Amino acid sequence: MLKKNNYLAVGIILVLVFLAGNLVFPQFLNLPHFPNISFRLGLDLQGGVHLVYQADLTEIEPADWPELMEGLRDVIERRVDIFGVAEPLVQVKDERLIVELAGVFDVAEAIRIIGETPFLQFKEQREEQETEKILAKREEIREIIGKEFEEMTAEDFQKIEEIENWQLIFEDPFFKPTVLTGKYLQRSEVGFDHPAPRPIILLQFNDEGAKIFEELTEKNVGEPIAIYIDNVLLSAPVVQEKITGGRAQITGDFTIEEARDLVRNLNAGALPVPIELISQQTVGPILGKISLEQSLFAGLFGLLAIVIFLIFIYRLPGLLAALALAIYIILILALFKIIPVTLTLAGIAGVILSAGLAVDANILIFSRMREEIKDGKSIKAAIEEGFNRAWPSIRDGNLTTLIVTLILFAFGASFVRGFALTLSLGILISMFSAIVITKNFLKFFEGTKLERIKWLWG
Repeated sequence: MLKKNNYLAVGIILVLVFLAGNLVFPQFLNLPHFPNISFRLGLDLQGGVHLVYQADLTEIEPADWPELMEGLRDVIERRVDIFGVAEPLVQVKDERLIVELAGVFDVAEAIRIIGETPFLQFKEQREEQETEKILAKREEIREIIGKEFEEMTAEDFQKIEEIENWQLIFEDPFFKPTVLTGKYLQRSEVGFDHPAPRPIILLQFNDEGAKIFEELTEKNVGEPIAIYIDNVLLSAPVVQEKITGGRAQITGDFTIEEARDLVRNLNAGALPVPIELISQQTVGPILGKISLEQSLFAGLFGLLAIVIFLIFIYRLPGLLAALALAIYIILILALFKIIPVTLTLAGIAGVILSAGLAVDANILIFSRMREEIKDGKSIKAAIEEGFNRAWPSIRDGNLTTLIVTLILFAFGASFVRGFALTLSLGILISMFSAIVITKNFLKFFEGTKLERIKWLWG
């Protein structure tokens, strides 16, 4: 019965490796309906742009700085989305914004788009005839070029420039701009409705904005007024009545966190805070490719040295540990694709270090097994005793390392967090590799002819 369980475990491990291997190397078997996921590479491996901006907060109360900077970060994150970056990094550090765009090499365009001050707009609903006209024009253009207008190329523009009013396709079909913008909004904050303690958004306009807002609400009672920042819709509350005095509130089914996010974005658009580029660094794709190749070469060379050491010192158990280590590499790479994890040089270092920890666990186990065999115990008993006695040391060593990685991830900078993430994932997979995979591989040879050859077991 125990042997059948061992066969089943080995079979499950092999199936798991087969699936993970196809995820990591889809080009080999090219199975149908199997996801083809690419690795995410960071700035130092893929190349790209590293920008540092300084925010001008001289006109802002110090108490409002953290909230304003968080709002600016949200706006910048939305802006960099247009580059299609898989995982852009936008960080706030005191009065600075740090932006990393992997795979982006049009530096001038990135600087132009990121450096603009957030623009807040209040828009009113269009007449039904205007909406139908814009939608009809979009459909006409779509039929001519055979694609959505957002996907148009320069050649497509040349095709449609002869069409009357073709510029309508760039208009918002449902809302039109008003003169009310963020420069008239003094402040927004989170409040709570009564008697039900629901979060609401409180708005305060300046004197000129109060007059404009009064006229706008009088004209749109029962209709929505949409709030946009950088042409992204934030909210579209319905006007209940004419609002005077420049104070208004937005109600809805907000959670507290949603209300805070909306207020942060409103304040970021309402307060014209210029940001100045103070540092610019470009990592070329060639340099990134060289870094990746050198990292992989170093990793493979290190793994080869480990495999030779394991086989030379521990013979058959060492060979099985080397096989388990290869499986560990496949599993960790598949996990990086599934999560997904953005790989950097520091992250690759974390993977290599965790591979060393996996080998360390095997060495502890095999050393205990060798002692048990020298005491005259059978291979089966030596395997059980080796794992049981080595487990406390393996557990404590890996647990303390995991605690350190959690601290690094919580308080470290971007590259430190990448190192901590890959190292922690590697530790978890390495423990599975050493305790589950290696053990089942060793037990697979119990009762075979190889068990009688003592030299093979160290």
